[in-house]
Amino acid sequence: MRTPAELTDAFRKQGFKITPQRQLLFRLLDGNATHPTAEALYNRACSEMPGISLRTVYQTLNDLAAMGELRHVSVGCGPGRFDPNTDDHHHVVCDRCGTVRDVYVDGANQLAIEGLDGFDAVTPSIVFHGECADCALSVPTNPNSPKEHQ
Repeated sequence: MRTPAELTDAFRKQGFKITPQRQLLFRLLDGNATHPTAEALYNRACSEMPGISLRTVYQTLNDLAAMGELRHVSVGCGPGRFDPNTDDHHHVVCDRCGTVRDVYVDGANQLAIEGLDGFDAVTPSIVFHGECADCALSVPTNPNSPKEHQ
């Protein structure tokens, strides 16, 4: 994703209004590797600008996605997330804490896929589920209970 200043220029060129709320969201997304949900980004934005609306957050994220500046990704658990990394990459998801990280898979475009039955698969999206290093090191509060999403 481009820098906040570049996004401001790109929004102006698209005819979008530049507001302090949008500029805040550009800053919060800059270098953000957490793959935030709209709600998480909204909560973070509210701490800096209490009057911002969830609608503004969603509209700005959708505008950025339409411009190709970020991607809306579904990682198979919880709400969709927004990824400012538009490089060709895939994801790992911790099933315990919900952390999502980028990973790169060599040869993903050359995978032999059985069972497509005429479906035209254009873009591979691989999501690996498991447990992150931090969660693997922590002890559950009740070792006999199944792990829960946090």
